[in-house]
Amino acid sequence: MSAAQANKIADEKNLDLVKISPTANPPVCKIMDYGKFRFDAAKKEKDARKNQKISEMKEVWLSMTIDTHDLETKAKQAAKFLKSGDKVKVSIRMRGRQQAHAALGVEVMNDFFALIEDVGEMNKKPLTEGRNIIMILQPKK
Repeated sequence: MSAAQANKIADEKNLDLVKISPTANPPVCKIMDYGKFRFDAAKKEKDARKNQKISEMKEVWLSMTIDTHDLETKAKQAAKFLKSGDKVKVSIRMRGRQQAHAALGVEVMNDFFALIEDVGEMNKKPLTEGRNIIMILQPKK
């Protein structure tokens, strides 16, 4: 029907003529209460945002000379973060002579990953960046 006819029907019912798909040929319109439509759309958007899980980046610090039990404790904490859906950044800060032996720090990182590979996967492999060695883990899908 023509736009004038549709507008007349909407006025008779004290409702609004709302374009649902203006790009279609001919445009698709609907007779409804526009205020209620906007309110419902805002409510749906708010619910969608509320139900959305925002993934955080948690950080776990290790040292190059960490003992096995301490490594297991840190791995348990990282596994808890991964199970809750967060990403985990694992860092080692090298001090003094440790910078000459960065390979040992990468080895510690790989040992750490071996402890938690059942709950997480490597997003970024251990890389030496200046004085730090950084690895990023994400939850398994």
